[in-house]
Amino acid sequence: MTPWAHRRRAACAAGAVLVGAICLAAGSAPVTAEQASLEGTWSGGGTVILPTGDRERARCRATFHRKSASLFGMNAVCATSSTRVAQTAELSRTSANRFSGEFYNADFAISGSISVTVRGNSLIATLSGGGGSAHFTLSR
Repeated sequence: MTPWAHRRRAACAAGAVLVGAICLAAGSAPVTAEQASLEGTWSGGGTVILPTGDRERARCRATFHRKSASLFGMNAVCATSSTRVAQTAELSRTSANRFSGEFYNADFAISGSISVTVRGNSLIATLSGGGGSAHFTLSR
């Protein structure tokens, strides 16, 4: 079993808090017409739940770029009424329209898991890390 396959199995077996910690695809399958397109720029909003339990509305803009057949990089900027932050992420395709991986927020030195589901021109992203979480709906 490859190291990535071992990580994927361990993360999924652990219950994958909200989004499936890493769950990286063990192999790289070629992209087909039936698979959702993640590439490009998406924007929209959602809710951030801070470690204190407080909730804040947020607006985000995320750009995804292909690194390989099933690996994508992300750069995103989100703003709430109290702050503006930038995140980066690396996501792997886990099924035709689902992606998961890890994000990093350099402003607060926070990392965590990210899960994305694409449905046409709509994207649902869930992040969890640093004691907080977020849920966003973005569109092209």
